Amino acid sequence: MSVCSGLIPAQAAAQNAEDSQSVEVLPPIVVTSTRMGSSILDTPASVSLVDGEQMRNARLRVNLSEGLAGVPGMQIQNRENYAQDLQLSIRGYGARSTFGVRGVRIYVDGIPATMPDGQGQTSNIDISSIDHVEVLRGPFSALYGNSSGGMMQVFTEEGRKPPEVSASFAAGSFGTRRYGAKARGLVSPGGGDLDYLVSVNRFSTAGYREHSGASRNLSNAKLGLQLDDEARLTLVANSVSIRADDPLGLDGETFENDPRAAVANATLYNTRKSVRQTQGGLIYEKRFDRSQEVRAMVYYGQRDMVQYLAIPAAAQRNPLHSGGVIDLKRRYAGADLRWTGHYDWDGKPLTVIAGLAYDELREDRRGYENFVGSSLGVKGNLRRDERNKVWNLDPYVQASWAFTEQWTLDAGLRYSHVRFESRDHFIESGNGDDSGRASYGEWLPVGSVRWSPSDALSIYVAAGKGFETPTFNEISYRPDGLGGLNFGLLPATNLNLEIGAKAELAGGTLSAALFQSRTQDEIVTADASFGRTSYQNAGRTRRTGFELAWSGDLAENWKAQLAYGWINARYRDNCDTASCLDAGRPDKWLRAGNRIPGVARHAFYMSVDWLPEEGFRAGVDARYLGSVPVNDGNTEFAPSYFVAGMYVGYVWREGPWRLAGHARVDNLFDKKYAGSVIVNEGNERYYEPAPGRSWSAGLDISYTF
Repeated sequence: MSVCSGLIPAQAAAQNAEDSQSVEVLPPIVVTSTRMGSSILDTPASVSLVDGEQMRNARLRVNLSEGLAGVPGMQIQNRENYAQDLQLSIRGYGARSTFGVRGVRIYVDGIPATMPDGQGQTSNIDISSIDHVEVLRGPFSALYGNSSGGMMQVFTEEGRKPPEVSASFAAGSFGTRRYGAKARGLVSPGGGDLDYLVSVNRFSTAGYREHSGASRNLSNAKLGLQLDDEARLTLVANSVSIRADDPLGLDGETFENDPRAAVANATLYNTRKSVRQTQGGLIYEKRFDRSQEVRAMVYYGQRDMVQYLAIPAAAQRNPLHSGGVIDLKRRYAGADLRWTGHYDWDGKPLTVIAGLAYDELREDRRGYENFVGSSLGVKGNLRRDERNKVWNLDPYVQASWAFTEQWTLDAGLRYSHVRFESRDHFIESGNGDDSGRASYGEWLPVGSVRWSPSDALSIYVAAGKGFETPTFNEISYRPDGLGGLNFGLLPATNLNLEIGAKAELAGGTLSAALFQSRTQDEIVTADASFGRTSYQNAGRTRRTGFELAWSGDLAENWKAQLAYGWINARYRDNCDTASCLDAGRPDKWLRAGNRIPGVARHAFYMSVDWLPEEGFRAGVDARYLGSVPVNDGNTEFAPSYFVAGMYVGYVWREGPWRLAGHARVDNLFDKKYAGSVIVNEGNERYYEPAPGRSWSAGLDISYTF
């Protein structure tokens, strides 16, 4: 497992690779999620590190949910609907999302995959080239600004000697196919080391459900130039294009009797989504002396999306209606400048970090009718036309002081300022000017104290304040049905407290954390109908939970992983808005004490693998998820479930060649369950069914020069 990006690892990789026959000495594992660059044991926060090879082993490599199920506190679900992305939440934050990712910040090689308004996506993450993933939960995620639950960082592999090229193929149930190719290496033109990685993949599927076919083309590239012993320049770029049908959610009766069905309106209006996204970034790192470092990052990207919804034509006769087709063009950019200093204070090591982050998003949002005459599912008349902009400017500072050999104090402060602006260009009779602006700002402090009585044990207490604005998609529609953006939606703020311990135990690392998060003005779904969702504030909520995880080596070639999470996520106030008081809709009766929908109380994961370098391989894994409330009124629940999977594989090596194959069965006992839910779906179509027993198989071939 490689260390995170930085100056020294690139030099070490070059030195270790001089002789391709020598044994590579790996640097120690370093976690960068809190920016301090410490080991997992010495990080005063709940953080999980998942190795890229582990995520790829005997898997399709299509969805992050395949390899991150063992992260405690994270609920990552495959919707079996590639028009809506994965459903990802951390400690219950983000569970409200009907598409994309909310409440959790995502970075790929230091480049944000989350926009300044807080909306993110995982579709541009290339599993085939992941080196490792870090997942940070709890108070320290506040240091990344506009989010509530946590932060996920994905790091791409770096090139090294000797060069290597590889190809892979995988197939599975429901017409699923994936093809991929990758090249990586390190050259030294003109005396400077240049490492490179290029990866391309194509995925297609007919889909488990009716009207759920999809295809995706994905490419990822990373170039690193070691300018000298103290400076490094890294260029990262990726591109993704997606075409996916949307089968929509199912009601409880259809979910039980015909889980592979699509909603009638999905086929009638040919609900679908197409996305094209390209982005790139440049990172410069410079060490001036043993105590001073500077890191500068800039990025730019564009994302174009067209989505056809299942809104009936009759509903669009309202002059305030924005239509049944969303045409969205986004251009985003940003920069982050960071200085790090290493000092001695009172004879004890002190690290100080100061930085400034700026992010900007500009979007052209248009809406069209989804019909022309009697033809449905086609782009019709224009019904919405606006230019939106959101930006944030966030200064931040952190410090870590080991004031004794056993005690360390960490503290940080960020001021997050987010501004929204909208200019309406669709002004007609009955549809006035809906332009507007809103500005939000919050100081986000965080602090921790860590005690290490031995090299194998660490105990910490951490506290911090989080801040989450609504996204542009969440203010796009108003719960009252009137036109214009929902600028009355307030940001949510939360106070987080965590007590945790980590220990080296039985050949692995054991971690445990007890936490509580109290939120004001929680953002919740008001209504979700026909692919169109509106939101409201729900007052106070509280999340109390416990997480326990262990991973390590049982014996030679035997590896195991265990993870358990318990969370009690509930509303603390009654909702008194019109939607909550509708006498005919008990599913919307949000009352103090109700469970927050989309959040399972219990989650358990276990895996055991036999992984020799060559020859036969095998493994089993199992997952349990407790029942999930699907609406604010807690009138329905997705049932709890237990699923298991197993695989066998074989690795063959001959000189520079390596050949690896595997076969896998998921949902071994053919359990019927909901893989994810659509929270507060207005037509009570809450359920997105998961496949029954399914198979996959794959083959990898690589050549090392």
